[in-house]
Amino acid sequence: MWQLAVPVPHLIFRTALIYLAVLLGMRLFGKREVGQFTLFDLALVMLVGNAVQPAITGPDNSVTGGLVIIVTLFLLNRLVNYLTVRSRLVRDIIEGRPTVVARGGHWMKRALAQEGLSPEDCLPALRDHGVESVDEVDLAVLEVDGTLSVVPKGSGFKRGNRVLGQQV
Repeated sequence: MWQLAVPVPHLIFRTALIYLAVLLGMRLFGKREVGQFTLFDLALVMLVGNAVQPAITGPDNSVTGGLVIIVTLFLLNRLVNYLTVRSRLVRDIIEGRPTVVARGGHWMKRALAQEGLSPEDCLPALRDHGVESVDEVDLAVLEVDGTLSVVPKGSGFKRGNRVLGQQV
């Protein structure tokens, strides 16, 4: 129960490698809030979690090994959080950047396609902001956390900020 089947450095290395792979996969997965997950997204996350467990633990089923893995995951998470706060480059790599998806009453079709979204996917968020259609939108930005920020036309929004290198 307490006896390790593999050395501690192996467990730490395996855990770090799988953590980075899952982090990369989630980054490539796109900008979605947990509440926006479809049933398919949830199934994917559950299956990935189940699939990576043996890759992390290997032949070790000990309590000690589990504790080493848990501590490693918490420390890695803390390190990633620290680096994203301290470095814009790391933050851009890990979190990405906001994406302008609508401007001046028109959808930015290329940006929507790059994010894996359709205009229909964004309509509920527009309605949440009291806007019926994209025609009433001055600016809509898909934020890094998956939320959609909407600036209605006539709201007094002042242009001059930069989002993804684009003047807004």
